[in-house]
Amino acid sequence: MERSWDDVDAYLVDLLVPEDDALEAARESAHRTTMPHAAVSPAQGRFLALLAQAAGARRVLEVGTLAGYSTLWLARAVGPGGHVTTLELEECNAAVARENLERAGVGDRVDVVVGPAVASARRLVEDGAEPFDLVFVDADKPSNPQYLRLALALTRPGSLIVVDNVVRAGAVADAASDDPRVVGSRQVLADIATDDRLEATVLQTVGGKGWDGFALVRRVR
Repeated sequence: MERSWDDVDAYLVDLLVPEDDALEAARESAHRTTMPHAAVSPAQGRFLALLAQAAGARRVLEVGTLAGYSTLWLARAVGPGGHVTTLELEECNAAVARENLERAGVGDRVDVVVGPAVASARRLVEDGAEPFDLVFVDADKPSNPQYLRLALALTRPGSLIVVDNVVRAGAVADAASDDPRVVGSRQVLADIATDDRLEATVLQTVGGKGWDGFALVRRVR
C-alpha cells in the first residue's frame, strides 16, 4: 500500500506540481539541515500556496523553517507586496533557508528569525506585530499547544492556522500514548475543539511522506 502511495504521489506531483530549479534546489538542500526529511512534500507546498492565495494572505507567519522549502512556496504565494516571517531554532538551518530564498528572488519578502519559536513569537506579540493572515505551524510537536495560543495572539478574525503532522501515522487516536509528539498533537486538537473562536477540521494525508495529516483552522472571532 505504501508503494502505491508513493507512486500516486509521484504521478500527481509530476502532473500538477512541477518544480522549477529554485524549488528543487531548496528541497534537495534539506540534507544540510538538522532534519533532512521533515519538509513538506511538493504537493503539500502547492496546497499551502493555494490556500494562502485563496485567502488573499499578505502576511504569513511560519513556525519551523529548516531549508525554507515551504517558506519559498508561501513567499511566492503572498506576492511582491506580501511578507513572510519564519521562525527557526537553528542558525545553520536558517543560513540554508536564506540561501534558497535569495536564489529564488524572494529574500526581500521573508524575515528568518532565529531562536526558540515560542520566545520569538512572544516577542512578536510584545512588539505589537500586525496580525497575520495565515499561520503555518510545522515545528516541534510537543509545543503545538503553545504555538496555537501564540497564533491566536497574532491573528484576527478570518485568519487561517494550519498545524502540520497531527495524525502521526494514526497514533493521534491513541489516548494512552506517552509519545510527547502525540501528546502535543492531541492537546492542540483538544484546545482547538474547545475554543469557540475557532472552526476546524483535520485532513489525513498519505503519500511520499507516509500517513499523517494536518489541522486547518479558521478564526471566526
